[in-house]
Amino acid sequence: MPNRLPLPVEIDPIDALTRQRDGTVLIDVREDGEREAGMPAGAHGIARAQLPERIDALANRTTPVLLICASGRRSLLARDDLLALGYRDVASVRGGFTRWRAEGLPQADGAFDSDSAERYARHLLLPEVGVAGQRRLAQARIAMVGAGGLGSPASLYLVAAGIGHISLIDDDHVERSNLQRQIVHADARVGMAKVESARQTLAALNPQVHIDTHETRLSAANVEALIAGHEVVIDGADNFPTRYLLDAACRRLRIPLVYGAVHRFSGQVSVFDARRDDSPCYRCLFPEAPSAAEAPNCSEAGVLGVLPGTIGLLQATEAIKLILGQGRTLVGRLLCYDALAAGFHELALPRDPACPGCGPDAVFDGYVDLAARCRAEP
Repeated sequence: MPNRLPLPVEIDPIDALTRQRDGTVLIDVREDGEREAGMPAGAHGIARAQLPERIDALANRTTPVLLICASGRRSLLARDDLLALGYRDVASVRGGFTRWRAEGLPQADGAFDSDSAERYARHLLLPEVGVAGQRRLAQARIAMVGAGGLGSPASLYLVAAGIGHISLIDDDHVERSNLQRQIVHADARVGMAKVESARQTLAALNPQVHIDTHETRLSAANVEALIAGHEVVIDGADNFPTRYLLDAACRRLRIPLVYGAVHRFSGQVSVFDARRDDSPCYRCLFPEAPSAAEAPNCSEAGVLGVLPGTIGLLQATEAIKLILGQGRTLVGRLLCYDALAAGFHELALPRDPACPGCGPDAVFDGYVDLAARCRAEP
């Protein structure tokens, strides 16, 4: 190895690469799951906690050692660890692997290509997601019923998160009045089918995601065919007929349904998970459909434009938790939001033993279209 000055506290990635090529040991002190997304070429992977017991296999007390992590913070702490053990020539790589990759320096192959490793970098840092969780998201299939106020924010964030396959189901066309809240659409697409308008926006955000479009209204004749094979269904509808159909089909197919609704300045979210014996269904909340006069939709009652964004984001969050199997979902709980008061409150929503949908005496007599009673407008 050529004679070199002792290492400084921190060193830039390009200088670290030069020293590594001259024989200096480079150690990636991130956790194993983080390194699966890629690491500097030729680096040795040892998590910081394991460094004291494994460093002797790579270096003695006088060997120059370079340490790298995600951003340069943990590697500075690891440097202190090695100095305390008697190592004398240790430096941290400034900016970590994030900067190493941004500068186009050589990388070892990881579990993802460079685009995915960079795109999902913040997910990969989360122990609850990591490489395994991101792979799980990439394999997931979610049906989005409605490409309007709720479907817009929910689909944008699900696509950004890397959900591998999303099916958009809606028969409506973009109107100018939609643009106040349906942010997946644009003024230039007024008159275009909503599913196609949404597909264009979502594909531009993340071309890795496969998006199927179904320009059709959900009905008793097609509900099972449209949602079968999906792991989660998100209710982005704005009418009771669609919600009752979705509830019945999700119960029969045992698919979790993420419910959301908005009205003027308030909204609510819950999860109905037919895989769980303790989960209520939509009919535990609304046993029978109200009339159109009792439950006017957004075109009749109005809605604050930003409100569907709040509720749709909560729906996307619940869907991701369901896919990852992380956290406590809203099963058995109804989360209510009041935009004017800027407050949330939660209501217990237990399973109703007398529920006409999921109760022990419930009888399924086939799917029923309720459009004759509840006027359905997207």
